[in-house]
Formats: sequence, C-alpha cells, structure tokens
Amino acid sequence: MLRRSTTLALVAMLLAGCADASSATNGSPSATIPGSEDAGTNNDLSETHRVATTPTSPTTAAPTTATTAVSPTTPGSTIGSQSTTAATVLPVPEAPPEPRAKEPKVGLGSIEIPKLSINKTLFEGVSLTTLDRGPGHWPGTALPGEIGNVVVGGHRTSHDRPFRYLDQLVPGDEVIFTIAAGRFVYHVTRTEIVTPDSMWIINQTEAYTATLFACHPVGSTRERIVVFLELAI
Repeated sequence: MLRRSTTLALVAMLLAGCADASSATNGSPSATIPGSEDAGTNNDLSETHRVATTPTSPTTAAPTTATTAVSPTTPGSTIGSQSTTAATVLPVPEAPPEPRAKEPKVGLGSIEIPKLSINKTLFEGVSLTTLDRGPGHWPGTALPGEIGNVVVGGHRTSHDRPFRYLDQLVPGDEVIFTIAAGRFVYHVTRTEIVTPDSMWIINQTEAYTATLFACHPVGSTRERIVVFLELAI
C-alpha cells in the first residue's frame, strides 16, 4: 500500500491527468486517476452503475525473502503455477511524476483492442506528456505477461482518444499486448465506475491481471471508468 505522502502526490497527478477539463470538477482537488478530458456534456451517470470505492483489504508489502514469480513467455500459454513458492515478489508501483513532467519517450510495444479497432503504441509513463502520445503504462506495475497488475491509462476525448469507447467492452473481449517478451492476450472480466480517488486500482495482484482506466463520463473528470482483465489461459 502506498505511503500517505505518495498518495497525496498521486492525487495531484491524477487530477491533472484530466486537467484539460477546466470546469468538470467542483470544489477543491481530491485524490484521483489520469486521462485528460474536455469538460462539457454527458455528465449524467445512472446511480445503478456506481460502485464502492473503498478496497475490501489493503495491499501488503511483498515478503523480502520470496522467490521470483514465474512469467509466461508464449501467448495463451497455460500457467501451471503462479509462483515458484507460496510467496511471490510483486511489482511495486512507482510514485507518480509531476503532471507535466518530461518523461522520456519510451515505447514498450503495442496495445490492441480488436473490438474497438484500436492498435496503438504502448508508452512507459503516466504523466500528461506521455499520455498525450498514447496509452501509458504505470511505471513499477507489472509488465504484460508478468504476475501482478498491468496498469494502463489513456485519453477519451483528446490526442487520438484511444480509450474513447472503453465503456463498450464486455466480459470476454480481448486486449492484446505485444512487447519484446512476447504477445499476451488478456480477457475483460468486468468494468466498474469509480471515484477519482480510487487508488486501489493500481494495487498489484498475485495473478496475471491488467487494468485499463480513463476519465468518465466522456468529457468529464468526475469519475473514472476502469476495465479489469485476466491473462488468457
């Protein structure tokens, strides 16, 4: 679980992640998640789609004596066990940079969402500088094909709006990551609408999972749409 100081830093960066929306938020800033949007229309959200944003249990630090997790190296390969022992070393998400930090331009590979006809370069980083280029991988979270949670953010209304139609994904839809280590196919398991301070979505898991996020509703910074995935077996 991130320290309080790190969480406060996340608040500033994640709010700024939707900084293009000049009038979308009310009151003072509070803890939030990236993908800059244009303020304006479609601010209604059915109460039936709201979900609890408090995690049921905190994330604990990984044991220092644990062994390295086994990662799949071929697409769709069967995972015999999650780790070499009962204990697993989980990735540790990095503290966020300043919203407009000049992160190096590093391409990790690509992200494909066949249902949405999306095939974009996947960049390393979650500052606005990076997200303006395309979908960004949260530094320190798992890489595609690794045990843990691959966290990726993107825009919905600007800069080619790669995540514009995330809300159309349903369980079973594919998201494909291709990096140097191989091609990894993930399947959507569920979608949730959460408040911007729901930092638990970057928590690492003892499974092969991924998380996509963006601002919600379209054109608003009020909430976040979060799509959860699992590696296909």
